[in-house]
Amino acid sequence: MAEIFVLQVQERKTRGTNASKQLRKKGLVPAVIYGHGEATASLSVPGDELNKAIRHGVRIFDVTLNGAAQKALLRDVQWDALGHDVLHADFYRVSADETITLEVKVELRGTAPGVTAGGVLVQQIHSLSVECLIVNIPESIRVMINELQIDQAIHVRELKLPDGVTVKNDPEAIIVQVSKKIEEVIAPVVAAPTAESGEPEVIGRVKEEEPEEEEKKEKK
Repeated sequence: MAEIFVLQVQERKTRGTNASKQLRKKGLVPAVIYGHGEATASLSVPGDELNKAIRHGVRIFDVTLNGAAQKALLRDVQWDALGHDVLHADFYRVSADETITLEVKVELRGTAPGVTAGGVLVQQIHSLSVECLIVNIPESIRVMINELQIDQAIHVRELKLPDGVTVKNDPEAIIVQVSKKIEEVIAPVVAAPTAESGEPEVIGRVKEEEPEEEEKKEKK
């Protein structure tokens, strides 16, 4: 189950690029919260706390504003150019008994015997679309690869999912597989003919020989 993080926020009165820059200088992150038929509210969020929560995989927050707490899903994050700091965050109001659909990362566990035998591990799906209650959101979908041999694959339909979690992806889609290593074939280099070796034989249509002089006269 995903961890729920308590986040103390303040209502943001000023908006715009300059106002956002001033907030960031104070260690705050501009954000908005919306959804459930309520008006969109502009927030300022403690940057250090938000960064820490995100890096720990937190998706659900108890957002406390003016003494009132409400559950919110972190729906979108904008990062700086280096991917170090959050520039802006979007929160979506949710209820504890609400069913939602969201993307959850795939986490491979174990070592595939096929890789040890010389194969190549190929992960085709890195996140899955899951449907579940807010309180049942998994931090990740773990896929055990301890028995994966060369030319074998694990499909979506083979996953062992947490209780109350449904995957919306194609059941036949391949999540991970072990393929044979393709050996690079290098064509042999053919040396160019030299004067000593003579001209190479040309294969093609043979030119007809000219008829003898006497045969030419007879045809006249």
